[in-house]
Amino acid sequence: MGITPFSFRTLGLMLAGLVFSSSAFAQDGEKKDKDYLVLHGSIQSDILMPEVDKKIGTGTYKDDILTNTYAELTLSSKHFEVGGRFEFLEHPLPGFENDFKGWGVPHIYAKYNSGKGIEVTLGDVYDQFGSGLIFRTYEERSLGIDNAIRGGRVSISALKGVRFKALGGVQRRYWDWDTDSWVAGTDLEIDINQYSQKMRDNNVSWTIGGSYVLLNYEKNDQIIVPGTNYELNMPSNVNAFDVRSSLTVGNYNILAEYAWRSQDPSFDNGNIYRRGSAVLLSASYSSKGVSALIQAKRSENMSFRSDRSITGISGFINNMPAFAYQHTYSLPALYPYATQAAPGEWAFQGEFGYNFKRHTALGGKYGTKMKLNISHIRGLEKTPVEPVNGTMMGTDGYETSFFKTGELYYQDINVQMEKKLSKSFKLNLMYMNQKYNKTVIEGEGGMVKSNIAVAEGKYQINKKFTLRSELQYLWTNQDQGDWAFGLVELSALPYLMFTLSDMWNTGETNQHYYMGSVTATYKAHRLMLGYGRTRAGYNCSGGVCRYVPASKGLNISYNFTF
Repeated sequence: MGITPFSFRTLGLMLAGLVFSSSAFAQDGEKKDKDYLVLHGSIQSDILMPEVDKKIGTGTYKDDILTNTYAELTLSSKHFEVGGRFEFLEHPLPGFENDFKGWGVPHIYAKYNSGKGIEVTLGDVYDQFGSGLIFRTYEERSLGIDNAIRGGRVSISALKGVRFKALGGVQRRYWDWDTDSWVAGTDLEIDINQYSQKMRDNNVSWTIGGSYVLLNYEKNDQIIVPGTNYELNMPSNVNAFDVRSSLTVGNYNILAEYAWRSQDPSFDNGNIYRRGSAVLLSASYSSKGVSALIQAKRSENMSFRSDRSITGISGFINNMPAFAYQHTYSLPALYPYATQAAPGEWAFQGEFGYNFKRHTALGGKYGTKMKLNISHIRGLEKTPVEPVNGTMMGTDGYETSFFKTGELYYQDINVQMEKKLSKSFKLNLMYMNQKYNKTVIEGEGGMVKSNIAVAEGKYQINKKFTLRSELQYLWTNQDQGDWAFGLVELSALPYLMFTLSDMWNTGETNQHYYMGSVTATYKAHRLMLGYGRTRAGYNCSGGVCRYVPASKGLNISYNFTF
């Protein structure tokens, strides 16, 4: 391909040239006061000094200190920007695969911005086309995701209401790059309202867009059909398209998006040759005191990776958004939903919020905020095709009817209330009914049905001290049974915060997952010291989940931004 995975010497010379050019430009007489170098950076270090705890199943540790540490630097001027990130994961935190182990500078880039709508980036690129149905590269450290494209990108917005992007390169996977394949893509968006004064006068905004992604395999894996001498003819090129339209009229917005992907037999889909597709519809309304959202998504066989032989959460070129509420409370997040991209799903979500005004029967003295959220996700009803040589490999795998749904994957119905009872006390309440198909999402365990209640209170003692507490309870007859959770947190502005919490399985195990921490903040520095247990489970963000094993020990987290 001509792109090596770690060509830092060449790229470093290029960056140095850009910095020199930027510095020289700053010496120009007319621009000297407007174009100068600015250095930004950040450090994030999460450390665990682990202890073996057989009661919660931590296992043993080879290292006394485990850490995920990142340091970023960005040097920018009016037209140029260069940046890089150093990562130290030689002894990674629990839950990060062995492939994570290593250290170095895996992310580096140089960017030129003309100031007139033209931007060129060389190096590692993050981007997203539309909702990400066919292309999304991003970093999510809590999950260990970094699927940046190493290559180049050109963005053009010089024409009124038109945004165009083109990019290409190889994809990062842990400490390597999938050089046996390369990715290229283009994206175009047009704001129709920029060409209609009448639309702008009536507060109407209409954007249409389209994307194309090409995945080329320079080396195809040899796949032999079991029990035969036949070898699958693996496509060298995989094509994906996306079209979308977003219309906003006053307080209303409607989004429609359709994505399609050509044949891509992989480990995820059992090496079948069925094409992938996704349809997304969303409608929302928002005004003072009222909000509503309803959306639906049908996806089928849309697992899209730069390496068709791998599993897990790495190597994805795209991202299928989860139509499930992202909970922040501990027990509602105990059974999080992971998007089922390969088999496909029908996903529905509705959310309605209303603020009862002050000095009304339901609003009281300070008003009341209510929110209702419903998520319902099911599989697709499939009819298997006739096997060939006793296997589905090499066939279309199955047939589907577009509107028919299969078994229940996930359901979440929750209602939340925020109520200020006095000038110094605020109460949040939530009730949630959940159905979680553990067999589909995790591989085994059946359907887990639960009810969850949450009460959170925040008391403003004075201008400096705030006391916050949580009480949560989860009822279920499945899995490990009931759970209880309690938390007390004292904030001492502007520097300190003290937290004590315990998650207690009152059902099968009777184990306590206690945690105590102190957090100190000073200017751009943030330091947290904590000690306790962490339950084994799934950490999720946007429908992507990573399994994290149980752990115990001293936790240290440091963040600094400048």
